[in-house]
Formats: sequence, structure tokens, C-alpha cells
Amino acid sequence: MTTSLPSFPAADEAPLDTCLRLREIAPVVEVEFPGGVPAYLALTHDAVREILAGDNRTFLREPEHWPALYDGSIPEDWPLRAIVQGGHLSTKDGADHRRLRGLVGKAFTPARVKALEPRVQQIVDALLDDVIAAGDGVDLVPAFTEALPMWVICELFGVPAEDRSQMREWTAALLAHTTPPEVAFATQNALQAYLHQLVEKKRETPGDDLTTGLVQASDEGDRLTTDELVGVLWLMLVAGHETTVHLLGHAVVALSQNPDQLELAKGEDRWDDVVEETLRYRHSVMMTSFRFTAEDVTVAGVHIPKGQAVGVVYQVSGIDPAEHGETADQFDITREQNARLGFGHGPRYCIGASLARLEGRLALATLYRRLPDLALAIDPGDIPYSPSFFTVGPLSLPVTHGTPKP
Repeated sequence: MTTSLPSFPAADEAPLDTCLRLREIAPVVEVEFPGGVPAYLALTHDAVREILAGDNRTFLREPEHWPALYDGSIPEDWPLRAIVQGGHLSTKDGADHRRLRGLVGKAFTPARVKALEPRVQQIVDALLDDVIAAGDGVDLVPAFTEALPMWVICELFGVPAEDRSQMREWTAALLAHTTPPEVAFATQNALQAYLHQLVEKKRETPGDDLTTGLVQASDEGDRLTTDELVGVLWLMLVAGHETTVHLLGHAVVALSQNPDQLELAKGEDRWDDVVEETLRYRHSVMMTSFRFTAEDVTVAGVHIPKGQAVGVVYQVSGIDPAEHGETADQFDITREQNARLGFGHGPRYCIGASLARLEGRLALATLYRRLPDLALAIDPGDIPYSPSFFTVGPLSLPVTHGTPKP
């Protein structure tokens, strides 16, 4: 492996800062990941959009298209191998991807998501009752921003309440690049085994949930194997809550640092705009899992050979001044919403976007309505962030909230 490439993440530097520095070099930069593994990072809005538009054709997700993963170049104990070889919906291409996405997409139509709104509101209110009862100093992450998406996605897919904390622990371990390889593989195996058990339980005892619906669709001839079904559940339960956890956390931090924007959101009920601007300003996804080049390709003027791994960096592309102007690094909910990449672009546009938007709007609107004096009890510079370059967000947000309202 070459040692002359810039490291990602760099030692003693936040991944976002590393990417901002790399973006000054080129729109797409070859870097070295932990374990000495080279890959390319797309760092500008235009480069990211070009790659997303080429999904399922020029850029593929099946790990078999990355020769280095199998020819001995990358060690078997590489810590990111468990994520790359996950076998879930996001690692499928072409007809397989369209078939699986079509089945899952039936659960996330606008009408179905709209029908979830009363239940999501109930969960929001119940969690905020507990936040208020805990008094000042409560940590908003475990009590609210983490609890809400986990509760919603697990309830949606029929994961029993007693298993949800374990699901959260598995997710955190899998997405942290600091997790030792043996722990990452053991975690992946444990999660896969649990999901196989969940599928069998729903087959034997159907419920009113999406896992049951997918099992029944498979059994009725929709050509969904058990392994494919488990892969779909893996993606929806892991990515389907983790990204929303950090969306809410980033929004709370941004609003605390921009009180004028908070007052505007309150006064004009612009919580949808808060969600969209948060996705641009501090995206939950630092970098996507890898795509692989199906052929030699040039992206934003940079040549990438066939069979290379490419990561799309949402966080830094969202604050690209070439796309968003001189104020790209400022949080502004009045900004034009055109050409946003918050939920992706092209054939892999986020299938759960409508649910994430619903959760974000209800959570933030209700949080600041019931706790109008909410404030961070910690300096923003002291907020700890998750040890991951896949999904990034606050790990702790102690707050004061003054006198609550009904």
C-alpha cells in the first residue's frame, strides 16, 4: 500500500476539518483510510452530484467490484470490512437494487408516512414529558434526540421495546471507525443473527409492522430471500435511525448558536426549513459507505481508474461556497432550497426521506414550543461528537429548559 497519500481521518483533526483542507487540493482526492487502504473522496457539491447521478451504472455498490478487497491487498481484519460487505440494500446494484427498493418503498409512500404523524407526535410528547420531569441538566441526546428515532424505527419494524437499547449499541459499534476489527465483526454477526430471528418470529407470529409486511410479501412470491430481507432490515434499522439522531442533535446545536434563526423558526413556523438547512449545514452523514468505479471515469476533472473505492462526503459538499456562495458556512433557514443533496440524488435518493422530515419537523417544533427557553448547558466547543466518519453527531447535549409550557 502507498504511504504518500493524505490520511483520512487525519490524526488530531476532526474529519470535517480534514475534508475542508482536502477540498482546497481538488474536488476529488485520493486518501489513505485506516489500515493503509486507499480510496477517493468526493468533496464538492458538483463532484458529489455527478457521482450520485451515476449510481447503478458508473458507480456500483456491490463489493465484488473492488478487487483490492479480495486479492490480498486489504487485510482480512480490516476494521471497515464488516460495513463494506454488509450485504444490505445499499450494496445492491441494477435490477436487484430496483427490486428491493420497490418492495421497501411501499412502506414509505407519502400517504403512509402522513398516517404515522399522530403516533410520532405521541412519542415526541411522551419523551418530552420525561425531559421536563428530569429538570435542568438533562442530557437531550439519550433522553430525546437519540430516543425518538430509535423508538419510531423500531416500532415501525416491530422490534420489541426490550431489544431497542441493544440495537442502539450495535449501531454505534458498527459505525465507529474506532471499533476494533474483532468487535466490529462480532457485532455484525450478532446483529445479523438477531435479524434472522426477528424474521422467523414475524413469520410464525405476524404483527402490524413492516417486517411482517416484508415477510408476507416474500412468502407470496415477491422474490425476496431471507438474506435479502435481513439485509433490508439491517439498512433500515441502522441507517434509518442513526442519521435522524444526528439530524436532531445538529439542529439543536445550530439553533443555539444562531438565536435569530431560532426566533424566525418559532415566529413563522419554519421547522421544515430548519430541517433542510441542517442537512446542508451539518449533514448527519459525514461520508457514505463506498461506491466502486465500474470503469475509468473522470469526475469534476479528476481521473479515477476502474475498480477503485469512492466515498461521497456530504458534510463538506453541503458547505461548498461554489454552490452556496460566500455564506455557505453560515446557518440560514431562509436560504434557497434548490439543488440540495441532503437526502441524496438519483436512483439511491433516501427512501426514508419523508419519515426523517416528519420526525425532524415534529420533534423540533414541539421541543421549542414546550421548552421555549431551552439552552445548552455546555459550551458548543466542548460538545463530544461520535467517533465515526460515516455518521457524525453530538453524543451529549446537557440543557437547561426553564419553565415548560403545556
